[in-house]
Amino acid sequence: MDILDYNGKAWDKLTQSQDQWTVPVDEDTIARARQGDWSIQLTSVKPTPRDWFPENLEGLDILCLGSGGGQQGPILAAAGANVTVFDYSEKQLDQDRLVAERENLVLAIIQGDMKDLSCFGDESFDLVVNPASNVFVENVLPVWQESARVLKPGGTLMSGFLNPLHFIFDLSDYENGKFTVRHKIPYADITDLPEAELEKLLTNDNKPVCFGHTLHDQIQGQIDAGLVITGFFEDSMGEDDPLTGIIDILIATRALKIQN
Repeated sequence: MDILDYNGKAWDKLTQSQDQWTVPVDEDTIARARQGDWSIQLTSVKPTPRDWFPENLEGLDILCLGSGGGQQGPILAAAGANVTVFDYSEKQLDQDRLVAERENLVLAIIQGDMKDLSCFGDESFDLVVNPASNVFVENVLPVWQESARVLKPGGTLMSGFLNPLHFIFDLSDYENGKFTVRHKIPYADITDLPEAELEKLLTNDNKPVCFGHTLHDQIQGQIDAGLVITGFFEDSMGEDDPLTGIIDILIATRALKIQN
């Protein structure tokens, strides 16, 4: 199974379903961003702390990694940054093109695999913004290594990701609010789901396949890539998720690239 191609096509289909991460920002959001009133999300509910960003984005080079959907990239561009949006789903990238054309914004829009940023030179970006999307890659370590490589010394990586506890439960029971521990971590839909459930996921639901990475790979992986974590928060997946009110299952980190 070509996971990259499958997940790209699955996200293409999700753009037609009004999924949270596929709805482009509106005109008012862009107008306010142009006036300096803006925020973006790395996770489902909470905005990213404003003090994680430089006071002024004017002229900064920002890579929005795995970030198609017409959300983070257009906001940051309207706030004055030079923004590149990088994603594998062509339909998600179309959402960024839509906002850029509608709002007369300049965005560089590139289709590619977030584990392979070889199209960018070393030390190309001041910021890498990575909303919760590494759940769709089989191995998260190259994401951190490549992010660190393309960051300028002293640059910042901001990333959202899932606490792997999300994946330990039986999927059918979980959707009904019952928490039956079934799976170990690291987790992968393609190897850990029963055959019937995987078939339903792939053919009936057309959902992307997911991977539950260890916290070691999520956090120590950033450190091993040469980054120093300087910020952290947790968030829920929203009111419809069974774990909301029990534990915040999303994590966001801010990490700095150590200067040479």
